[in-house]
Amino acid sequence: MALTQVDQGLLGTYAQYTGFKNRILNGQMVIDQRNAGASVSVGSSQYTLDRWAGQVSSGSARFSVQQNAGSVTPPVGFTNYLGCTSTSAYTVGAADFFSVSQNIEGFNFADLQWGTANAKSITLSFQVYSSLTGTFGGSLNNSAYSRSYPFSYSIPVANTWTTISITIAGDTTGTWIGATNGIGLRVRFGLGVGTTYSGTANSWAGSQYFSATGATSVVGTSGATFYITGVMLEKGSTATSFDYRPYGTELALCQRYYQIIRSNAPYQFYTLVTYESAST
Repeated sequence: MALTQVDQGLLGTYAQYTGFKNRILNGQMVIDQRNAGASVSVGSSQYTLDRWAGQVSSGSARFSVQQNAGSVTPPVGFTNYLGCTSTSAYTVGAADFFSVSQNIEGFNFADLQWGTANAKSITLSFQVYSSLTGTFGGSLNNSAYSRSYPFSYSIPVANTWTTISITIAGDTTGTWIGATNGIGLRVRFGLGVGTTYSGTANSWAGSQYFSATGATSVVGTSGATFYITGVMLEKGSTATSFDYRPYGTELALCQRYYQIIRSNAPYQFYTLVTYESAST
């Protein structure tokens, strides 16, 4: 059947929308309901842009997070990024950790069958930009933090967007949350992680690791920046093009965990927070 001009226009509008290929929500950093682009000083575990939480172990603010911090030009195909800025030159202790992360709900991850002989491989890809160079790190964790996969990647040139792709074999052991609203997978990017929570890169471990051993510490340099966007986690061993979802779809996905409902009265609003296990 031939498409009408209206049909063709609609398909053109959403030509890049391919469904739920990307298990990360708000990977292109367009939704910021809580802060509307304002800077957040991360002094505890708290949400910044939608679905992205900042973590500090010491309880003291060592970095800030802001949508489009520093106002640099985003990479081609993107208009927003999550920007982290170190607020001091902090020496990371053995038990310290500083990071940004996202929890993927079990309902959105169960089909990968981790913890079984049928565990599927995944590919994590993203665009990253930093004032520092070197080897950086992050990790994947299960809900109980009893299984970890520290990963590393290189930023060879400062203040330049770099495309990263990491393929990870699915974990065939350990306990992984199935099709529930619990945390199916934790995805974390380290900004400074001590030896206690750092492990050998690119291998599964039965320990609680948040980054790879020897990774660069962003919080170790005052004013250092770390920007990231285009984060995608997909099934398979190859990074494919970013899964652009319509703005309304992305917003609705984020509103499962947090939404603001405004009243009709001037200068008043009510906040409705929907808590799921995956949002903690």
